[in-house]
Amino acid sequence: MKEDSSVSGTAPSATTARLLIRCADRPGIVAAVSSFLHAHGANITALDQHSTDPEGGTFFMRLEFQTPHLDVGRATLERSFGEVVGARFDMDWRLSYAAEKQKMAIFVSRYDHALLEVLWRWSRGDLPAELTMVVGNHPDLRSAVEGFGVPFHHVAFTKETQESAELRLVELLDGQADVLVLARYMQILSPGFVARFPMRIVNIHHSFLPAFVGADPYKRAYERGVKLIGATAHYVTEHLDEGPIIEQDVLRVSHRHSEAELKALGRDIERHVLARALRWHLEDRVLVHGNKTIVFA
Repeated sequence: MKEDSSVSGTAPSATTARLLIRCADRPGIVAAVSSFLHAHGANITALDQHSTDPEGGTFFMRLEFQTPHLDVGRATLERSFGEVVGARFDMDWRLSYAAEKQKMAIFVSRYDHALLEVLWRWSRGDLPAELTMVVGNHPDLRSAVEGFGVPFHHVAFTKETQESAELRLVELLDGQADVLVLARYMQILSPGFVARFPMRIVNIHHSFLPAFVGADPYKRAYERGVKLIGATAHYVTEHLDEGPIIEQDVLRVSHRHSEAELKALGRDIERHVLARALRWHLEDRVLVHGNKTIVFA
């Protein structure tokens, strides 16, 4: 596997603010945004932009700026930006602050590799989030989770008990989750539950989507004699495994690999793909555009 440098970098400063913008592309957007921030004492330290088309496209921008020398408070800054810049360009925009970590909850079944990767990276400060809980539909991983000092909740989940199980999940997550991570959670959540967390549920799927949607992708890959296996991290929507893709990776394999070997190799890809996607989400690097994502990584 290649070095996973994208999830081992330096954490952003506590004084960092992030501005995400989406609007119709037209001249003057970057100048207007940077001039506004400069006028209020902000120092821009990172800026990425993308347009879907040179003429008549949709414009996306992510920038980071430092806040110690702002001449106004946050509320005033946000209100003024909306009035002076946002309204002028009819922007869909959002301002966040690195010091205000998102609350994160993890759902898991019996497979532990993706869960342990997230727990380990979170414990060493590589994932900037407040991890509030891990929920398992089996109790198997309780001791592993509690070893990290994280609360574990067992909520049994079957087709027959789905309604009551999801009600319990909603109770547990109330005020405790800005983002949900499905770390090989082997249950399909209802559209009603998913709608509570639009583009805030990150799933790791054990295949290179759109190939082998659904269950047993390694078995089907082995039967087809594929030469590449992969993993996909995506946002969850009401359509199974069809949400906007955040990150993917692949590994070359051959006829010499057994189904068990494909699964073992795939677990390693899954861990790294989920870690990258999750960090990018937590650092506000992902903008959704229809069923696609713009990732400023």
